[in-house]
Parts: sequence; structure tokens; C-alpha cells
Amino acid sequence: MATHLAAVSPAKGQPFEIRARPTPKPGPDELLIAVKSVALNPADTIMRDQGLFIPAYPTVIGFDMSGLILEAGDNVPVSFRPGITRVAAYAALVWKSCDPDYGPFQERCLVPWQHAVPLPDEGMSWNHAATLPVAVQVPLSAWDAMGIPRVEEAPAKNIMEKTEALLIWGASSSVGTMGVQTARLLREDANSSFAAVYATAGSANLSYVGSLGADRVFDYKDSRVVDAIISAAKEDRLVIRHCFLATGQLAPCQAVLKTFLGEDQEGKNTNTAKIASAPVVPQDAEVVDGVETMFVMPSMVEGERLEQFRYWIGTWLRENLVKRTIRPSPQPSVVGKGLGVINAGLDKLREGVSCTKLVVEVAE
Repeated sequence: MATHLAAVSPAKGQPFEIRARPTPKPGPDELLIAVKSVALNPADTIMRDQGLFIPAYPTVIGFDMSGLILEAGDNVPVSFRPGITRVAAYAALVWKSCDPDYGPFQERCLVPWQHAVPLPDEGMSWNHAATLPVAVQVPLSAWDAMGIPRVEEAPAKNIMEKTEALLIWGASSSVGTMGVQTARLLREDANSSFAAVYATAGSANLSYVGSLGADRVFDYKDSRVVDAIISAAKEDRLVIRHCFLATGQLAPCQAVLKTFLGEDQEGKNTNTAKIASAPVVPQDAEVVDGVETMFVMPSMVEGERLEQFRYWIGTWLRENLVKRTIRPSPQPSVVGKGLGVINAGLDKLREGVSCTKLVVEVAE
């Protein structure tokens, strides 16, 4: 039986151990990927340290990966060619009861084809590709959760009046930077009501976030940041009814949106506003009348989830990579080479990083 190496999680709170595992065969609708690079996410640290989502040990965890397709199961589209197609993929581990065959912190990993995107050319490195899946999925699912219409390819039949600013809080994080890029495309869509993208970031990253497409960027450490955002919107004659909380505190987002509840200048009722939160919403979070807060999470229903990922990763990401309307963001920072450095990488992530994505090179 063929085997490969894996960074195995032996028990809750324990560091990974490098072990050999049997290499699985892909089932229907599945790909077997030779993992080249993995990007590290805060959820990886929580899973390792606290056992989040993990029903049994030992297992293999992770979310973001890039690699080469080795085998394809039945019913996989012909665009996924074994030995040829390079992909970025979002692991299905959480939806497979943490079956270790589906965790990317190893040399070989199974993934549903709907969770993978063929890379458009050889110009994108494994490291850059590995930063994409989670960063893209989270803001796109936020827009869906808040009921924001998806960008349409067809010309607008009835051009929308653009009266809103879309706010991304914590825009220098991985999902925040991609939130800005996806929001920029919403702003450019004639079918959307968004006229501007507002974002918050640390002072060192204001220019970078602006370069991704934010029209106004505010320093979230400024004690008057809420007032500054509200004043800017009023100056631009816009309202803020939708916010993507990529990272940071919920309360200032609620304070901004609460200001715009009521009737707009045309007398239309605006008594509802929405916040989509990438962090888990604290149980003791204040409830603000008229401001709905939702935790961003793909569907737990298999068929629904696969359709969501087929659009987010297989359609939206593929099309925008081909058109070069987005780019991997933020820049990857390589922790090191080999599965053995993942523990150190997660320790570094837990200490806090800004405007970078930590990456481990698993193989050449």
C-alpha cells in the first residue's frame, strides 16, 4: 500500500507529529491532490489547541492548499487532468467529520472537485495559490448571507441607483483584503447599489488596502474612527447598511450601521442593516435593534455546500483569475519548508500577524 507523510494531530492541545499514513483513493466527485503549499488560518490554531470541530483523534487538519492533481474519481469534470492540472483548493475536512484523508497538512489530500479551482497558468506560485481559497470563500459567503446580489455578467437591465457604501472592518487581514477586492467588483457592477467601498486597517496598511480598491480607508485604532466613517458617508451622500467584519470588534460596526437606520433622503425605510462576521459572534454580544449580525459559515447540507463552493471557488474565483480582476492578497510569508514547521507557523500566527499570510511549503 502506498503511504505518505502527514502532520498528525494526536490529541487536543498537542503539537502535530510527523507520521506515515496510507494514501487514499479518490471516490466519486473527488480529487487526490499532491499538496505543494498550505496557508495557515486562525481556525487551524484553534483546532490544534482546543479541538474545535474534531470528534476523534488522531486526525489531520487544515483548510487552504495548492497542489497537483494525481488522480480523479468518477464524475469529475475533464478540466481536472491528473498529472497536469495545478489547483488551489479549500479542504472539506469539517464536513467529513474530520476524516484525516481530507486534511491538507499532509503530502496527499482528498478534496471534492467543487472545492478546487484550476490555476489559469504557470505564472502563479504554489505559495500564492494556497492563500486564495479561504480568503475568497469567506467574503463571498458574507455577501450571499446578507442577501447582496451576485455580480452579473449580463448588462444591467435597470441600472441601480448607487446610494450605499459597503464597509469592510479589519481589511488588512487575509479575508479582509479579499473582501475589499470582491467589494470593488460589486461597486463596479451596474446592478448593485454600492457606490463606494469603505475599509478599516492599521495605519501601516492604509495605502495597501487602498490599492486593492477601497475608496476610503480609516485607521481602526483612531478613537474617533466610528465618527470619521459616519462623517465620510454623509459627506459622500451615502448610507451604510452592510458591513463585513473580517476581524476585530463587533461594537464599532454596530455603532456605524445604527446611525443610518431610519428613512433615507427619498423617504425609503432603512430600518434594517446587516453585519456578516467572520469571527464567531460572542454569546454576550449586544443586540442592536435593526442591526442583524450573522456568523459566516457555508451550509452544513452537503448538496447546498457543494453548490456554494462550485460557485465561489469553481466559477467566481476561476473567472476572476483568468480575467486578472483579483490577485492573491495579502502577500505570503513563507514560514519554512516541510510539514515539520507547521507547529511553529501556527505558534507565530497565534502571536499575531498583520497584512500577510503565513505559508508552509510542503513539497517542491
